[in-house]
Amino acid sequence: MKLTVVGGGSTYTPELIDGFARLRDTLPVEELVLVDPAPERLELVGGLARRIFAKQGHPGRIVTTFDLDAGVEGADAVLLQLRVGGQAAREQDETWPLECGCVGQETTGAGGLAKALRTVPVVLDIAERVRRTNPDAWIIDFTNPVGIVTRALLQAGHKAVGLCNVAIGFQRKFAGLLGVTPADVHLDHVGLNHLTWETGVRLGGPEGENVLPKLLGEHGDDIAADLSLPRVLLDRLGVVPSYYLRYFYAHDEVVRELRTKPSRASQVAEMERNLLKMYADPALDEKPALLAKRGGAYYSEAAVDLAASLLGGGGSPYQVVNTYNKGTLPFLPDDAVIEVQAAVGAKGATPLAVAEVDPLYAGLMANVTAYEDLALEAALRGGRDRVFRALLSHPLIGQYEYAEALTDQLIAHNREHLAWA
Repeated sequence: MKLTVVGGGSTYTPELIDGFARLRDTLPVEELVLVDPAPERLELVGGLARRIFAKQGHPGRIVTTFDLDAGVEGADAVLLQLRVGGQAAREQDETWPLECGCVGQETTGAGGLAKALRTVPVVLDIAERVRRTNPDAWIIDFTNPVGIVTRALLQAGHKAVGLCNVAIGFQRKFAGLLGVTPADVHLDHVGLNHLTWETGVRLGGPEGENVLPKLLGEHGDDIAADLSLPRVLLDRLGVVPSYYLRYFYAHDEVVRELRTKPSRASQVAEMERNLLKMYADPALDEKPALLAKRGGAYYSEAAVDLAASLLGGGGSPYQVVNTYNKGTLPFLPDDAVIEVQAAVGAKGATPLAVAEVDPLYAGLMANVTAYEDLALEAALRGGRDRVFRALLSHPLIGQYEYAEALTDQLIAHNREHLAWA
C-alpha cells in the first residue's frame, strides 16, 4: 500500500507519522511519500519521520520529494494538508477583518473566505494531476476550509472525502469523562465543517443509549470551559456545540479578545520555528510534546481510520466525515457538503440517517451553506462582485458597508494568490 501526503513538510506531519507507526495493523503502509515544495522543511520532517518509523519497528519506506506527479503516481490514497501562503497569509486572515469589527479567523468569516479563494484552485490542480496519474486514488482532504474544498473536489468528479478532527476530539473527551474506551462512544454529530453540534452521545453504536444529558449534568462545567462558553448556554441548548460556534454565539466578545492578544498565527509560527529546531536533532525519534499545542489533535488516528476503510482494510464502520448531503438533511441541497456520521467503505461515505434538526441549528446551517455556495463560485470564477456577494451573505458580516470594506481588504492582501485580481 502506498500513501502520499501533499504538504508533507508541515511541522504537523510527525503526528501523522506517529499514527501510521502505531496503527500499522489497521493500515499496513508499505510506502509513504511526503511531497512538499519547501526543501529545508521537507528534509527535517522526513528525517524525523524515518526515525519514528525505525523506533517503532515499522517496516515501511518513507520517501520525500518535491515532484508532485512522481509522488502521487501509484498511490492508493493522497492526503491533502497544505496551506497556501503559509502562516504569513494566516496572520493576515486573522488581523484585517478585525478592522471592520468582524472576527479574524482562518476558516470562519472573511479570513475563511480568503483562505478558500487561495486554496481551491491549487487543490483542484493537484487533484487533476492525481487523476491523470492515478485515477483510482482516493483523496482525503484535511485542508481548510474542509467543507468548501471537499465540495470543490466532489463537484469536479474526484474520489474525495473531507476530514476534520473536531468529532474525534469530542469522542476522546467524552470517553474520558465517561470512563469508557473511545470505540464505545458514538456521536450524533451534525452540521457543516466547523459548524457542528453533538446532539447525542451514544454508548455502543448508533442505536445505543444517549448519555448526553448525563454528560451535561455531571460534567457541564468542564465541557463549557473547554469551549469558552457559559455553562448556562449548554444547559439551555441541551447539545454540545463545536468550539467554532463561539465565533457565532459570542462574536463581539471574541473580537474584543482578538484585538488585545497575539494572533493564533503568530503563536503557531513561533511553535513551528521551535519544532523545526527540534526536528533537526538526529537523536529525536518521537513526536515532541510541543506538537500537541500545534492543533489538529487526533488527526492521525482519524486519518488512519478513514484511509483503512476507504482502502478496504479494518477501519471503523462509522466515521464522521465531510461528504455530499444527498437528502440526509432535507433543508439543504443534495450537493451541499455536510459533516455527519457516515458508513465508510471502498465505495466511499454514505451518511447515516439524522434525526430532525432543531430550527435553531438548521437555520444557521442553511445560511452558511448559502455562503459556501457563493464562496465556491468566487473561488472558481473570481471577480470582485462574487467576493462581495459571498461576504455579504455570511452571517458574521451581513452589512454592505462591512462587505465592501472587507472585499477591498481581502483582494489587497491576497492579490499574489488570485489569478484574476
